[in-house]
Amino acid sequence: MLRMRLTRTGAKKRPSYRVVVADSQAPRDGRHVEILGYYDPMTNPSTVRIDVERAVRWLRNGAQPTERVRILLRHAGILKAHEEARLAEKRTRKLAAGAGGDQVSAGPGTLS
Repeated sequence: MLRMRLTRTGAKKRPSYRVVVADSQAPRDGRHVEILGYYDPMTNPSTVRIDVERAVRWLRNGAQPTERVRILLRHAGILKAHEEARLAEKRTRKLAAGAGGDQVSAGPGTLS
């Protein structure tokens, strides 16, 4: 299973983190699939930069964010974008199914 999580970077006593997509079995600072952005808790206010398109794509493909990453995604507005994209796709599927159903019922096999 793929997870969206933080990997630690930065110097001793000056942490900064990368938001990455990695296998859940991989070590914290080990191998990752893709870097989505970074998080610096030492600045005031904290700096969060995450690529919205890539994060939404990974969420739609089933990557599960950790608790801390979920909070960062919520603050960055990415979870809202993900939900809007999911609802838009659901609407288009429903409209396509409805249009397909109308065409079938009004097809050449109906009696007029």
